[in-house]
Amino acid sequence: MPELPEVETVRNTLKRKVLNKTITRVDILYDKIIKTDLATFKNNLVNQTIIDIERKGKYLLFKLNDYYLISHLRMEGKYSLKKATDAIEKHTHVIFHFADDTELRYLDVRKFGTMHLKPIEKVYMGEPLEKLGLEPFDEGFTVAYLKSKFTGNRPIKNVLLDQEIIAGLGNIYVNEILFLAKLHPEKPVNQLTEQNLMDIIEASKVTLEKAIKLGGTTIRSYTSDDNVTGRFQNELLVHGKVNEPCPVCQTPIIKIKVSGRGTYLCPHCQKL
Repeated sequence: MPELPEVETVRNTLKRKVLNKTITRVDILYDKIIKTDLATFKNNLVNQTIIDIERKGKYLLFKLNDYYLISHLRMEGKYSLKKATDAIEKHTHVIFHFADDTELRYLDVRKFGTMHLKPIEKVYMGEPLEKLGLEPFDEGFTVAYLKSKFTGNRPIKNVLLDQEIIAGLGNIYVNEILFLAKLHPEKPVNQLTEQNLMDIIEASKVTLEKAIKLGGTTIRSYTSDDNVTGRFQNELLVHGKVNEPCPVCQTPIIKIKVSGRGTYLCPHCQKL
């Protein structure tokens, strides 16, 4: 699944390609992706120009004249800019036609992606953005914030994956962050020290900044656009490295399940 760095890579790619383009028509080939009334979605997008593309957590926010188009790629969603005369590829589910005879097409093999259309002034009211937590890059992402959220005895991995607490993290980056912070994924959050919280903040920023710089992580079929792949998979320290030596102590990396999620760690560096 695209996580914060991959969605940021998509955002940057799309900004180079579709800013200032005006939508003339929308074709919906698979309507379950659209979470707004279909007729409203199609009609309200006509004559809207893409002014900017923003991101919140794993969501892409296309800023238009009067609305925000909020898109979540889920497992394998991706966008591709094509000429109107280009053949429609398999797994194309939504087509945004532009006035310059180009089209932004949304493709999704798994069909799990979602799109909402909301008036600009209501973008953070209700689903899907209202309950999102802070991102690691937000000014308010501090030890005090984490203390207020890290309550109870839930495993730290589960809490880091909770989008209502920290927006944008997924399985890959949580595995990497916990390794850098030297924390066992099953450690209860109510046992974390202030230093542990500081380490989580630092590890989150370092990991995400590097991943964004390298265009994200390409795992299986995920690409950012037109088969552009990221390079951070070459920098992964523990994720997918089962039985390989820990880059710090050479102990073989192990894989366990934490609430059903495949979890990679060094049993020596990340003691419970």
